[in-house]
Amino acid sequence: MLSPERIVEAACALVDAEGLAAVSTRRLAAELGVSGPSLYNHFRTKDEILEAVADAVSAQVDLSMFESGRDWRTALHDYAVAYRAVLTAHPQVIPLLAQGPGRRPAGLRIADVVFGAMVRAGWPAAQATHIGALMRYFITGSALGSFAGGFVDDEAAYDPADYPHLGQAHLLAERQQKIDEGAFETGLKALLDGLSLQYEQLVSPTGGGLREDVRR
Repeated sequence: MLSPERIVEAACALVDAEGLAAVSTRRLAAELGVSGPSLYNHFRTKDEILEAVADAVSAQVDLSMFESGRDWRTALHDYAVAYRAVLTAHPQVIPLLAQGPGRRPAGLRIADVVFGAMVRAGWPAAQATHIGALMRYFITGSALGSFAGGFVDDEAAYDPADYPHLGQAHLLAERQQKIDEGAFETGLKALLDGLSLQYEQLVSPTGGGLREDVRR
């Protein structure tokens, strides 16, 4: 029986395999073994289907770390790792997710949970908004492509006369996952270290909460 869930599942599989451009109502109908017009009983347009796909992917992001008593820094770290794992499993959907949550329920829930957790931790609302945006920029960017995978495994491509420091670059591709994950963790630590310094500056020396000048 045709349902919105079946349509979204088929569309997601098609996007994962062939990209956003591969999705059409005709193609989806063929994949599902139904007539094209039957899809319109559940979605008015192809764009609505793609929005539903993006939201289904967003719904896979684990947010439990914000409700488990973890401190804000640990929660942000675990959230970033969980979000990136979802994006690397569905890289073709990233262009849609990068546009922001729009009206997507799961996307809005991510924004709400992250913002709420930062405010509860003591961040002023403006900085909490900036942190939510910063995390999305960093996580999305890290999942868009592979740094290591961008180098060919041909040693001859890196003539030492032209590239004296790339003598081992041909080995990067075979170590892609380790290098990319290491780069992500390095960047994430640097990001969180910087936020921790900012957080310390926002807290009064006497431990009485936010300084008066940042409460407004």
